[in-house]
Amino acid sequence: MGIILKPIDVVDDISKEEFYEKYLKPRRPVVIKNMAKKWPAYQKWTMDYVKEVVGDVEVPLYDSKKADPAAPINTPTTKMKFADYIDLIQREPTDLRIFFFDPIKHAGKLLEEYIPPKELMGGFLDKYPGMFFGGKGSVTFLHFDIDLAHIFHTHFNGRKHVMLFENKWRERLYQLPYATYALEDYDIEHPDFEKFPALDGVEGIDCYLEHGDTLFMPTGWWHWMKYLDGSFSLSLRAWDKSWAVKAQSLWNLTVQRKFDDVMKKNFKKKYMDWKEKVAIKRAEIALKRGLPK
Repeated sequence: MGIILKPIDVVDDISKEEFYEKYLKPRRPVVIKNMAKKWPAYQKWTMDYVKEVVGDVEVPLYDSKKADPAAPINTPTTKMKFADYIDLIQREPTDLRIFFFDPIKHAGKLLEEYIPPKELMGGFLDKYPGMFFGGKGSVTFLHFDIDLAHIFHTHFNGRKHVMLFENKWRERLYQLPYATYALEDYDIEHPDFEKFPALDGVEGIDCYLEHGDTLFMPTGWWHWMKYLDGSFSLSLRAWDKSWAVKAQSLWNLTVQRKFDDVMKKNFKKKYMDWKEKVAIKRAEIALKRGLPK
């Protein structure tokens, strides 16, 4: 059977009413082709342009290696000057990525060149845009966003492959306890179903983004991303109206994250080994029960 991936819905444009009924209310992903074509960024955001605007800033970089058991989540692998990194990803494949680059802090001019799609929904967190850069072949591991925001993810200067999974599949995806990411021992592109049998039969959505495409990812959706070219994306975040989602977001960002960091610091590999065993056990139980139903 394998992992069952259906193609994502793709629209050129969409009205507020259609967006609400088909995607926001049922929380279903969609790609909107023309949204970013109205932005100055669509024409202006080349690699050379962002390099010029950002300037000589040192940025943290992340690779595809399994996380250090003792390190807090999102601990960088190394650092590099932004311009040197842009030259690198234009020149050759690399698994180094920039995770959540803040244009407000580093390049305020970029804020004038995109338009949050407030005609579609409210609740945008205007102070928290994020940019993500990756070299050809670099991968963002399977996870869902800890703040549980809705995300409008627009890609620039290349192609990106995205797999999406509804949160109801979290146990079958081997979610680690006290975390919003999966066991890092399997390759979701080419899974070993003998070692990770719970992945067999998991259902998801397959998506390919090109320059200017905007992916709407609803709250709680798991995503895995692979840069097919050296390129970058902009993520705009918006709150879900549900107070239950907001409360869970606050819990994730404060209590759960702090607890996880303290346990990693104090127990290191012993704690991570326990988390991995629990993830595998929960996946086995979910598979036996035929979850999710």
